[in-house]
Amino acid sequence: MRVAENLNLALHAAFEADPALHLLGEDIADPYGGAFKITKGLSSRFPDRVLATPLSEGGIAGVAAGLALAGSPAIVEIMFGDFAALAFDQIVNFAGKSVSMYGRRLPLPLVVRCPSGAGRGYGPTHSQSLQKHFVGVPGLSLYEISPFHDNRVLLPDILARAEPALLFEDKVLYTRQMFGDGIVDGVFSYDLMDCGTARVFLDDPGAFDCVVIVPGGMAHRAVAAARTLMLEDETSCLVLVPARLYPFDVEPLLPMLARASAICVAEDGTAGGTWGGEVAHQIHRRLWGELRRPVTLVHAADTVIPTAVHLEEQVLVKDSTIVQAVRESLSD
Repeated sequence: MRVAENLNLALHAAFEADPALHLLGEDIADPYGGAFKITKGLSSRFPDRVLATPLSEGGIAGVAAGLALAGSPAIVEIMFGDFAALAFDQIVNFAGKSVSMYGRRLPLPLVVRCPSGAGRGYGPTHSQSLQKHFVGVPGLSLYEISPFHDNRVLLPDILARAEPALLFEDKVLYTRQMFGDGIVDGVFSYDLMDCGTARVFLDDPGAFDCVVIVPGGMAHRAVAAARTLMLEDETSCLVLVPARLYPFDVEPLLPMLARASAICVAEDGTAGGTWGGEVAHQIHRRLWGELRRPVTLVHAADTVIPTAVHLEEQVLVKDSTIVQAVRESLSD
């Protein structure tokens, strides 16, 4: 099935499982079912718990966080992830802090869904990947959907943690197929590690030259880069795709990372204070004496995202960008 369908089924299953769950967002009610149709059918089945809201991201996030703090799990759909900036105060200063600022840890099951990323020609204010702006906030977790992680498993896991979380959803993924049965294509296979990270490999997950770590939205580009490096350079890449971006648990990955000749972390956002920088910091701190070379970081260009497709392509991270970064790292 497609990623969008998988996510929609996950939402339906979550509402069936918990009669206290609420969903808030703009234009999420049928027949529209949200800007990307992820919420279709929910308001028809659960009309009292799926609430179409006014255009106020701060208000939506604040009400949902209040519901969660009062005992009713809540999911928010931010129509475009860029607009999470308008809810920054409620997410960071209310939801994130409410978990622990009352003298004891309180459950606050809140998921803020953020359709993110470019590649559709939506322009500077509807195409960003703002993950880095939420990294390091105490009490706040970050996740990203991928074609490897079944959202019918991921979403209940996030809600069960009973802590505020942002779920980033690369918009280009919505129309892509979910991977299944451990097969990516005729060349690559994958498995899910116990820690929840998807591991994409050629023949043997223990045989590789370099490791490429990416969030879910970059999975296809990372696999395409691995294919190019294999065919043109005979360089074998292991691609790692975690579902939980922050806090990032590097511990289960250390044995693999220590064996790599090169490590590359790629992401869609611009450089500076990034998730990739946090991952590299953890790797350097734990493996500095064993690493053959520093971790390479790959980001989008330091500019706004143009609307014109040919200009947008020049700004974004492509599979060729990852290929070049790995080649340069291995040549050092």
